[in-house]
Amino acid sequence: MTRIGFAYNLKPDVSALFEGRIVVPTSGVSANNSLNSATAVAVDPALMLQTDDAFAEWDSPETIDAVERALSGLGEVVRLEATVDFPQSLRDARPDIVFNMAEGLTGQNREAHVPAICEFYGIPYSGSDPFTLSLCLHKARTKQLLQFYGIPTARFALVETLAETKAVRRGNVLRYPIFAKPVQEGSSKGITERNYVRDGDELLAVVAQLLEAYEQPVLLEEFLPGAEFTCGVIGNGPNARVLPLVGMNFDALPDGALPIYGFEAKWIWDTPDSPLQIFECPAKVKDSLRESIEQITLRAYRALGCRDWSRIDVRLDAKGLPHIVEVNPLPGILPNPEDNSCLPKAAAAAEISYDELIQSCVVAAAKRCGVRLGRGRRGKR
Repeated sequence: MTRIGFAYNLKPDVSALFEGRIVVPTSGVSANNSLNSATAVAVDPALMLQTDDAFAEWDSPETIDAVERALSGLGEVVRLEATVDFPQSLRDARPDIVFNMAEGLTGQNREAHVPAICEFYGIPYSGSDPFTLSLCLHKARTKQLLQFYGIPTARFALVETLAETKAVRRGNVLRYPIFAKPVQEGSSKGITERNYVRDGDELLAVVAQLLEAYEQPVLLEEFLPGAEFTCGVIGNGPNARVLPLVGMNFDALPDGALPIYGFEAKWIWDTPDSPLQIFECPAKVKDSLRESIEQITLRAYRALGCRDWSRIDVRLDAKGLPHIVEVNPLPGILPNPEDNSCLPKAAAAAEISYDELIQSCVVAAAKRCGVRLGRGRRGKR
């Protein structure tokens, strides 16, 4: 029977924050932001107050259980939480292949940690390689490569200081409105309504807040005013295909809200008790536009070296032409349809069940790596 390692990060219970401490099951963050294997570790309260989205990319027990159930249809599942003990746990488990959904927490290459360790030990794994994961996490580097290949993306500038921001303002490098965001975050971390910049004064204030809160450069982009879509891609090479487009219905946002799918829309306004009807899947667009979006999505997927699956965000400019916004080679895969996780939603529209979606990633990776998958059963925890 195929032995499948399952690498993940378990989201801590941030409601347990008190007196500078937070309960973190077998993993967490210390005051100096280093990973710690203790069950209850010290956390700088200022860090949590400034970045209340610190663990947004990690997964809940519900998601982890659902993924394990899906993987168990392909083999014996061994859980490998991506803590400081992960390298030794991986060696002890000796899996035939690893299904990776670990996002990491700190460092510019945090999403690449698990696949890099797998490569070091010669163990096949699902998803993109360390280079692509690090590249796509850095939004400015991603856009530079897209520009090299002639793939449309919004004009941008990268600033590391307020002095550089003032230079951008003085030189009229970009046209307003501008949208600012941390250059290396995912799951809409640091992407809120206040990042919509209308003039130079707002620009300085927003960049100052982002630089302080996230301690990383800030990406400034000319705001694209058109419709937005999320495009799920599965497969490799000529077999890679775009799933039904997920269109954003910004009319579903609260009155006065900006037309962006940011942290508020994803994690605050959209609740089980009051779900936002923000997604339309399949998106109702003309065939010509759908084909243009699919083409640019696949061009970006291949140019950036994505493998097995990804989620790519596309937005239209004022002329209705599609532009790549972001590329996420570690897509969110929440199992509950009410959670509005885009890749599972797109798969469902293509009549692909949640289990089949997870398994398709492993099957693609196994074929790519020459791993033979055997009959599965429910994995052990």
